[in-house]
Amino acid sequence: MHDAGFSRRSFLRSLSGALGASCLTLEWSDVVAAAHHARTSATATFLAPAEAADVEAISAQIIPSDDTPGAREAGVVFFIDQALATFFAPIAKEFRFQLAEFQVTCRAHHPEKAFAALASERQIEFLKTIESTPFFARMRMLTLLGMFSMPAYGGNRDGVGWKLLGFEDQHVFEPPFGYYDRDYPGFEIEPVKTA
Repeated sequence: MHDAGFSRRSFLRSLSGALGASCLTLEWSDVVAAAHHARTSATATFLAPAEAADVEAISAQIIPSDDTPGAREAGVVFFIDQALATFFAPIAKEFRFQLAEFQVTCRAHHPEKAFAALASERQIEFLKTIESTPFFARMRMLTLLGMFSMPAYGGNRDGVGWKLLGFEDQHVFEPPFGYYDRDYPGFEIEPVKTA
């Protein structure tokens, strides 16, 4: 899971490029509609407390906290919860089923505790056994989206994900970026809180 020759920062930068490329296949009208829906549905809660605890623990292993904030500090679990209740609702039922399977499998290996209550080393050990599953792939995608999305969508608390990448949300409308949508009605940038 860790290569000493590849820093966390360079991994996150290369990953953000890959995420950007994968988003090119989306219809922008669908993306705008989903983003608007997410912003107007701030009270969504999809995950039960035990589910949320495991989802947070998994995301915290995908992007751990060290000398910089990780998924836990970024509030990735809140993004995932809100996303599954709103714009990712079409995958919510399958996600819940996969999460339940994950929890059952984890209990079979560790009957004494839920995944979230295991020591970090045991969590990593168990995640290595499921890292090629569709559930883990989906958790990785949701974790990355929650880490680097706009804070208004529930994750990236205080812009910590952007700070890891060195991104400053200046929202400058200069060609070639932004000039085409600077007059988009209702578009507002919410300032990122700084610590």
